[in-house]
Amino acid sequence: MAVRPILQFPNVGLRTPCKPVDVFDEQLHRLGDDLLETMRAAPGVGITAAHIGVFLRLFVIELDREEGVRFYVNPEITFASNQMIRHVEGSVSMLGLTEEVERSKAIRVRYRDLNGEECEEEAEGFRAVCIQHEIDQLDGIFWIQRLSRLKRERLIKRWDKVRK
Repeated sequence: MAVRPILQFPNVGLRTPCKPVDVFDEQLHRLGDDLLETMRAAPGVGITAAHIGVFLRLFVIELDREEGVRFYVNPEITFASNQMIRHVEGSVSMLGLTEEVERSKAIRVRYRDLNGEECEEEAEGFRAVCIQHEIDQLDGIFWIQRLSRLKRERLIKRWDKVRK
């Protein structure tokens, strides 16, 4: 396992749609291990392969140690509730900056695990927000694109100051 460099905003890779995973092998498991180590070191609760410059549809989340780690390969949201919630979001590619984003309160997601086994789960609240956030990233949608233009511009100005 290795901690890999994380792409920093505004790297174009953060707006690159990811390709489906076709091969479920030891290399995919190593990538998953590296993602987990990188996420924990950042620190964060979720990270996609795109964050480390690997443009495959894979992400990991670990909301707390008790619930454990969950890897999502080729995830697809099959249901999203009309009821919305607002939650504070951020990114390992823009550490330290957060803003409220509105997303569906409940979702159903179909995905494969690292062994290629088909899985499906329902999620609500924070877990649903995290899954939607990471799937957006796999689709090439960086989280600040969900903000109003004014909030996005303010956040980018703050980021530019942080990076200097």
